[in-house]
Amino acid sequence: MANSSEHMGIASALRTLNIEKAGLDAVTDALENGLGEPFSKATGLLKGITGRVIISGVGKSGHIGSKIAATLASTGTPAYFVHPAEANHGDLGMIARDDAIIALSWSGESRELSGILHYSRRFEIPLIAVTSGVNSTLAKEADIVLALPKSEEACPHGLAPTTSTIMQMALGDALAVALLEERGFTATDFEKFHPGGQLGANLKRVGEIMHTGDELPLVEAGTHMREAIITISQKSFGCAGVLAKDGTLAGIITDGDLRRHIDGDLLSMCVDDVMTTNPKTITPDHLAATALTIVNESKITTLMVVTDKKPVGIVHLHDLLRIGAA
Repeated sequence: MANSSEHMGIASALRTLNIEKAGLDAVTDALENGLGEPFSKATGLLKGITGRVIISGVGKSGHIGSKIAATLASTGTPAYFVHPAEANHGDLGMIARDDAIIALSWSGESRELSGILHYSRRFEIPLIAVTSGVNSTLAKEADIVLALPKSEEACPHGLAPTTSTIMQMALGDALAVALLEERGFTATDFEKFHPGGQLGANLKRVGEIMHTGDELPLVEAGTHMREAIITISQKSFGCAGVLAKDGTLAGIITDGDLRRHIDGDLLSMCVDDVMTTNPKTITPDHLAATALTIVNESKITTLMVVTDKKPVGIVHLHDLLRIGAA
């Protein structure tokens, strides 16, 4: 049985999550009542620049800014985080006239941002403010103000940025996704920026990992099972595709089909009598993640790859494991 301290911990966690959820609800309400217009202007501005989106902020806002920059960069909007303190000591040179700046400060009065604010005004670099201080120095200097509603921090003392950082991050995600959709950013584009790890593996195309040519376990319709079993054994995929006269895939013979007919005179039968018709297939341009879903949901280990219903490859569960998709 949980002790009282454990109950208190759960109660605290639930209170924190509910307060932060209220902050997100407040951002949603704001987008529907006033924030929507400057948000649309911001996405239009960011889509139209030829340079990068420069994100800046200090403290917790800086950490959130780094995350927003990373999300933008990985979804097709070139972005970079510039720390305001480093900017005051030379990194202002990293900001070009064809860039745009997003400055984050909950109060809008972060003194460390002054160098970036003056620089953006001097060289007419577009400045977007993300702040709750609608009358703050940052808001007054900005070309576009994304004003976040003031909300209760989950910290019981109202000091540690909690709800406020969640709201900043959510707005940053909303900007990134809006820009992604505006640019028509696809899964193929996404793969270019995520070549490593399971995400990169899932974004590989089936055509990149499938077995082709002489490796394919194929027999023609009308073939005797004795010959089909030899093909299954030699090709080592545990199956054989059956070709119709026009070269399309008529069916597939798997270990399961062999077991279902083991009590009969299996070797004297034809593949047409044993095969499973309408087998699961996939095309070369599908993602490895899609192949994995089909394999898992269908409880199979191999998947024939077809183009115009004609087999051009085969993918095994081991191939998906090898690239890290599973």
